[in-house]
Amino acid sequence: MYESFYGLSAKPFQLKPDPSFFYGSKGHKRAMAYLEYGLSQGEGFIVLTGEVGAGKTTLMRNLFRRLESDRIVAVQIVNTHIDSNDILTLVAAAFGLPYAKTSKAALLLEIEQFLQRCDRQGKRVLLVVDEAQNLTSETLEELRMLSNFQTDNAPLLQTFLLGQPEFKKTLLNQKMQQLRQRVIATYHLGPLDEQETKAYIEHRLKTAGWQNDPAIDDDAFRLIHLSTGGIPRKINLLCDRMFMMGCLEELHHFGEDAVKVVVNDFQQEFDSPDVEAETNMTKQSVADVQEDSYPAKADLEKMESRLVRMEKSVLFVLDLLKQNLSFGNVKNDFNKR
Repeated sequence: MYESFYGLSAKPFQLKPDPSFFYGSKGHKRAMAYLEYGLSQGEGFIVLTGEVGAGKTTLMRNLFRRLESDRIVAVQIVNTHIDSNDILTLVAAAFGLPYAKTSKAALLLEIEQFLQRCDRQGKRVLLVVDEAQNLTSETLEELRMLSNFQTDNAPLLQTFLLGQPEFKKTLLNQKMQQLRQRVIATYHLGPLDEQETKAYIEHRLKTAGWQNDPAIDDDAFRLIHLSTGGIPRKINLLCDRMFMMGCLEELHHFGEDAVKVVVNDFQQEFDSPDVEAETNMTKQSVADVQEDSYPAKADLEKMESRLVRMEKSVLFVLDLLKQNLSFGNVKNDFNKR
């Protein structure tokens, strides 16, 4: 929506991981170096941890984009709330193998034959398991057993495990000793610092064709970092909302106040209500609440402000629709001629 208003070619702050918007912070560059090293070894497990929204999946997709697709078969599993009996089914499905009503022994045989076919074709197979912190020790053991498939010279499968920080505790479990011995590279992806937060935002904007409209103050960048803790996904959420507000309010400059408005909006939407205040309010009789009381005015002002924003949003969308319809009619007339 705001892309058109600010002359952007794409939405710069989408939540979906997109390697074309990849920003190489110091931490991301180090993580990429570890991943590339692990990949060059062609065996074992590579572990990447980080907070929710730190950019683990985007980092992995950026790595895959740089691989030679004709020599690499890479698949990803994201649904990890499963037990050990289902992980082989998911692996088989990810490889495009038959899995319905198939026994465990048959699944293992199908997977092994698939890996051997890839090896004969000169291809390496990579299995990426996202949200690894949800895996049980039994499920991880099943994945470890898959790493036993190998030729006389090399393993047939390499596995990447992406998880939140608590996954480290799982790996430290005594049951995980054999798996730990097969981990050849591990890295924890931390948050962006203040300078990197600014560079990250500017990088995404420039990738989308930003021409310094809107202009963004250093104070705004500082508050964005403070409010998000330098977590890329949180930065995207805040900036996306800020640009939407800027579009509705027709702003071409973002300062600290603009960030505060968005942060306050998030707090009102997601923070839990003050139970004590609500309890005290219910104890008052309706007669005690005057029509011109300050809380009532504040609520009305907030409601009016939101209605104005909604009205502008509707008008803006209608205007875009009219433009698109007008363009479509002109195109149809041209085709008829």
